[in-house]
Amino acid sequence: MTRRLLLGYLSLAVLILLSLGIPLGYVYSRAEREQIISSAEDEAESVSAFASLSIMAGRERRELPDRARHCAERIRGRVVIVGDDGRLLATSHALSATESRTLASRPEIAAALRGRDAIDVRTSTIGGVRYLSVAAPVVHGDDLQGAVRLTVPTDAVESRVHRIWLLLAVGGLAVLTAIAAVGLVFARWTSRPILELERFAHRLADGQFTTPAPVTSGPPEVRSLAATFNQTAARLEHLLASQRAFAAEASHQLKTPLAALRLRLDNLEAEMTGHARDSLNAAMTETDRLARMVEGLLAMARMEESAVTPEPVDLDQVCAERLLTWTPLFEQHKAQLALLGDQVGHALAVPGAMEQILDNLLSNALRATPLGSTVTMVLRCTAPDHRHLPTRPAWIELHVIDEGPGMTADQRRRAFDRFWRAPDAPKGGTGLGLSLVQRLAHVSGGEATLARAPGGGLDAAIRLRPAPRASQGRPSRIGLPRRARSDRSTPEAAPSSARSPV
Repeated sequence: MTRRLLLGYLSLAVLILLSLGIPLGYVYSRAEREQIISSAEDEAESVSAFASLSIMAGRERRELPDRARHCAERIRGRVVIVGDDGRLLATSHALSATESRTLASRPEIAAALRGRDAIDVRTSTIGGVRYLSVAAPVVHGDDLQGAVRLTVPTDAVESRVHRIWLLLAVGGLAVLTAIAAVGLVFARWTSRPILELERFAHRLADGQFTTPAPVTSGPPEVRSLAATFNQTAARLEHLLASQRAFAAEASHQLKTPLAALRLRLDNLEAEMTGHARDSLNAAMTETDRLARMVEGLLAMARMEESAVTPEPVDLDQVCAERLLTWTPLFEQHKAQLALLGDQVGHALAVPGAMEQILDNLLSNALRATPLGSTVTMVLRCTAPDHRHLPTRPAWIELHVIDEGPGMTADQRRRAFDRFWRAPDAPKGGTGLGLSLVQRLAHVSGGEATLARAPGGGLDAAIRLRPAPRASQGRPSRIGLPRRARSDRSTPEAAPSSARSPV
């Protein structure tokens, strides 16, 4: 902002200086040229009057050469006097025979011999020097007696004109330097409180509400903005504190009665028979579902109450741990869990987010997959597309692919909505799993999507940014079942996606 303000001040100053300096230089240059022309015309008229008297008295051969030399010395130029027939009467400098014969044909002298009362002004270059030529007729009454030509060098005038342009340029640079210094001070004074406000905004985004932004410096508009920002930050802090208190109280107030209710239902199981036992089992299932729903809501509330920063996470290690944890449960349901793909290294994710994401996706896949089928976790790296986006970084993709019934395109679009469940979804889901998965992917700087798997099931994919190499530690190795690492080639899969809660 400081640079933009300074550039604005300098641009305005340059526009003003050009608007004033160029006309001033032009007016001065024109005045200097008009002055030398006026002086040359006066000298020409003076010599013309003297030559007329000398010719009338018959003393032109004796008086005119001296007069021409004196006048040439005074104007530092040249003087030539010719008669009415074009013959040379006097000159202040030596002329060649050719120049003497062609004097009458010179444009300015010919014009003076034709125009009697006219004074012809011309400019010419002789020997690399610019001259101003002024010719005036020599007349007595109505009789034309000859003509006078004065040539005055204009180098002195040009030098003065160049000097004034140089002075204007130097003066303009000095003014611009002064304006730049003053503008820099003013720009810094204006932008300093805005930069401070930006710094406090970043601290607010990081969850730091301790110190309010200063409201005592800067322009009035900036001070008003800082005061409004502090009010917003205070209100936001109050709202987050209320939400944090609600999450803490709800965690205690909801979990305890649900646990007591589940215990009472367990105690009633031995006394129930027939249809009553079926109703009891249904009540216990709904109680478990309510408990999971409460856990999901509290997890989302805890995630929203404070800002979190993604950190490098060893994705290979996390997937290996989840494989070891979930394999026994899959075997109980007569299904298989496999980990395929490449070693992808570290990805940026919120601490603990990948474990929660995999637990939700694997739980959904286990409920949806038929007996004897396989749920596959696939890791792969997406190389940058240098043809279209040369600066686009690579992605790390994690796919969870099942062999269940899958979802329609409309169901996949709604799958990330809170509490939404597919009409034919298995019992036990809460409708919060995929919503939590999507939110965790977003706060980690990635995305979650759903697509149809090649075999007709669902392909739930998480895309994450790779961690910078400098921040990656030494990858840890975890022993895996032989089946999990027997085939590291990536199977054919649909585009990246994520799974809807079922």
